Amino acid sequence: MHDFVQKRSKVPTLLSAFITLLNDRLGETIVFPLLPFLLEQFTNSGSTLGLLAGTYAISQFTVAPLIGALSDRFGRKPVIKICVIGSVIGLSLFALTISIHWQSILPNAFIGVPLLFLFLARVIDGISGGTAATATAILADISTPENRAKTFGLIGVAFGLGFLLGPGLGTSLAKFSITFPVWTATGFAILNLILVTWFLPETHPISKRSKLPRKRELNPITQLKIVFQNRSLRPLCFAFFLFFMAFNGFTAILVLYLKQAFDWSPELASLTFVVVGVVAMIIQGGLIGPLVNRFGELKLTLTGIGFVMVGCLLLPSANMDNAIPTVFSAVAILALGTGLVTPCLRALVSKRLNTNNQGAILGSLQGLQSLGTFIGAAMAGFSYDFLGYKSPFFGTTALLAIVITLISGNKLGEDKDLYN
Repeated sequence: MHDFVQKRSKVPTLLSAFITLLNDRLGETIVFPLLPFLLEQFTNSGSTLGLLAGTYAISQFTVAPLIGALSDRFGRKPVIKICVIGSVIGLSLFALTISIHWQSILPNAFIGVPLLFLFLARVIDGISGGTAATATAILADISTPENRAKTFGLIGVAFGLGFLLGPGLGTSLAKFSITFPVWTATGFAILNLILVTWFLPETHPISKRSKLPRKRELNPITQLKIVFQNRSLRPLCFAFFLFFMAFNGFTAILVLYLKQAFDWSPELASLTFVVVGVVAMIIQGGLIGPLVNRFGELKLTLTGIGFVMVGCLLLPSANMDNAIPTVFSAVAILALGTGLVTPCLRALVSKRLNTNNQGAILGSLQGLQSLGTFIGAAMAGFSYDFLGYKSPFFGTTALLAIVITLISGNKLGEDKDLYN
């Protein structure tokens, strides 16, 4: 009976963390595929589009250590609530800006003004992206080292569901109005705010809270240096960074590749993200727990990276005659691999952390992911333009080979608390 009551008491916490993670993904996956259309009245510049897309990741990277440290000092709930409020403000400003017909009220010389509003909106939303790091810390708070990978599977479910719902919602709602999807994302952020305000309990007790570090230690670069200086965490954190740099890099140019190489429509190309969502939900929602119990996080991480490499090599082998079966097979294999790697690699890092600084280090991991996303997208775009449209897939494979070397070369047999 006690176990039953304890499990029921976790439901609001798990639901709040899950909706927060889903909100973080939906805000991106609904808007990102539509950015070129949303910017039509302002600019057709590809560089402007790229900068606007990358602003979110860089802004998130800048504040990730601070968000994590604040949640360690003041608790998870107040921090996550402020972050969700920022998400509501950022999405609302973006939606309002693209809903106004600026040409009718501004001379052409001042058309850059609404672009500044859009960049500001993305900065605000990116700064508020600490929701994902804090939600991850909440999941760590309510789990034990033994079931942490299974609990972290919720991150992958939210990731997969975001990929599943976001592109589909964006494409469907845009048929009514190109701005409607952004307003829908804003409405979901408001729902998230209501949920964390009224139902989320505090999961980080006062007895485990730590003081805020010095200002220079909240510098994201300084925080990364601290993480990499730790001999136990260094290989894993570098592997974590390289994995997301590789994966998110080629993901950023995937639709462009499908469009230019095979003349795919937005609807057909968006189905690839739906496949990613379905596979990730199946793996991380129901299978990750039994798989971890049988094989362990290390084996699953290495196996998952292998699947991603196979998918990356399969994509450039497609041609006009076999593009649909080849691409969708490759994407399914990629999703399978990512579904294994994401929770297991996080769990490997988390097991080596002191329980008093879970938030700070997990926040740094989120910063690594954001920095990797920005650098990876920039490198993939450069490679695509100057080295050929198939080159990002081979580059991703090479980076993943380095990730395997880093992880397999690290002695992961001990589950000691090595971060002091």
